[in-house]
Amino acid sequence: MSFIERLKSEVDGIRAAGTFKSERVITSAQGAHISVNGKQVLNFCANNYLGLSNHPEVVAAASETLQSHGFGLSSVRFICGTQDIHKQLERVIADFHGTDDTILYPSCFDANAGLFEAILGAEDAVISDELNHASIIDGIRLCKAQRHRFKHMDLEDLEKQLIATQHCRTRLIATDGAFSMDGDVAPLKGICDLADKYNAVVFIDECHATGFFGATGRGSDEYCNVRGRIDIINSTLGKALGGGTGGYTTGRQAVIDILRQRARPYLFSNSVAPAVVGASLKVFEILTRSNAHVEQIRRNTHHFRDRMAAAGFTLTGARDHPIVAVMLGDARAAATLADKMLEQGIYVIGFSYPVVPKGKARIRVQLSAAHSIADVDKCVDVFVEARTAAKL
Repeated sequence: MSFIERLKSEVDGIRAAGTFKSERVITSAQGAHISVNGKQVLNFCANNYLGLSNHPEVVAAASETLQSHGFGLSSVRFICGTQDIHKQLERVIADFHGTDDTILYPSCFDANAGLFEAILGAEDAVISDELNHASIIDGIRLCKAQRHRFKHMDLEDLEKQLIATQHCRTRLIATDGAFSMDGDVAPLKGICDLADKYNAVVFIDECHATGFFGATGRGSDEYCNVRGRIDIINSTLGKALGGGTGGYTTGRQAVIDILRQRARPYLFSNSVAPAVVGASLKVFEILTRSNAHVEQIRRNTHHFRDRMAAAGFTLTGARDHPIVAVMLGDARAAATLADKMLEQGIYVIGFSYPVVPKGKARIRVQLSAAHSIADVDKCVDVFVEARTAAKL
């Protein structure tokens, strides 16, 4: 079998298994209401948690920055790619998180790819939650440190790994703050306590928490009451914070300083585009002047979870988190239900292996502050109707 024939065969196998991922084309701006195939539908599967992806103030800020600072830098940061607004945004992010300093990347995938290799060596160990995001896993693979995993959110197993690695120079505990596939939240209080006990460093990925989770949207460290105890935080500008692109590492000064010298995605990638930086500065301004978006998404999340549970659906995740996995088990069932819901005006996507473990297919619903309670009610009603129509 030739190379191309083999790839075609593998794609055919994916289709036969019911796990082929088709891309639906959106012909409007991102928002609670979007246009798909010429039809207006309610969107319940974007990372647009705060509803800011098409916010008029954010769009205007991007446009103004495009005029004042240009389209792109055509350079990396240390050559001639650092503008005043890049430094301004890094300071704003650090203040938002209560950290020493921040370093920007083209994406959080790049931030995770650049972190571990730059700060850990062969004498060190990284201890990672088994369900961490793919970008964390890939970043860890790039470093020379010993690699250990602990069972998902299992503090007892984490402690065993810490005991087993006491001979190492540095132990870094790596975990998502909030996990993207289930909406569950890492037990950060317990993790920080163990880090203190065994002199370990704590890293969290906050892509599905920054801006909207916790009392004032500062993230899972705020939610778990451990602000100031986390050494390194990676997050994204491409989800709740405007939904464009860009990521960052924020944390202890020494960490940020060494990343500017060693992190390969930072040293060898173009600077974050000026329009993205300008829009992001506006997002943080919106967040610091009002807590309304955070409160709205919390109301929407509670309402959705309560109604879905009452309708007999099996849900995962923390009650306060807007990622709600509706568990179906079978990949075909998830895909079929998602298609029937789109026919009735609700845009959701079925997730199956290899994105989630085999036998744990689900529809992942993501609430937004841009949704009204009426929008949430319609989503639940369509879930019930589509389940009946699909005979699930």
